[in-house]
Amino acid sequence: MKLQQHFTLKEVQLNNNCPECYSNDGLELTFKQKFVENLFYKAITQDTVHEMRCNTCDTDIFPVRWTDDIEQVVEYQKRAVTPKPKSLKLKKAGWVFVIIDLLLLVAVILFSTGILSF
Repeated sequence: MKLQQHFTLKEVQLNNNCPECYSNDGLELTFKQKFVENLFYKAITQDTVHEMRCNTCDTDIFPVRWTDDIEQVVEYQKRAVTPKPKSLKLKKAGWVFVIIDLLLLVAVILFSTGILSF
């Protein structure tokens, strides 16, 4: 089972007008980075996403509704955010799998060279 989640990198309050309610202080831009976890490892990827939400009218603002001013601010904020570096950490089950594979590989090599025989 592969579990994909996102963690928040940066939240920015925007001073632009909301395209829905025209409020000047409710827009919030959130940048998130993808985090993958399964039985064998945990990993942070380079994939980032951004979401915009108006806290005044409690709606999600999708890119279709953005004005030119909002697009400029979002592009600026995209350049300003620095994602965490890509990483991979093996869990206990991953290490056990790697060690067992290495032992099997050594046994096959020893058996094929004639050093180990049954």
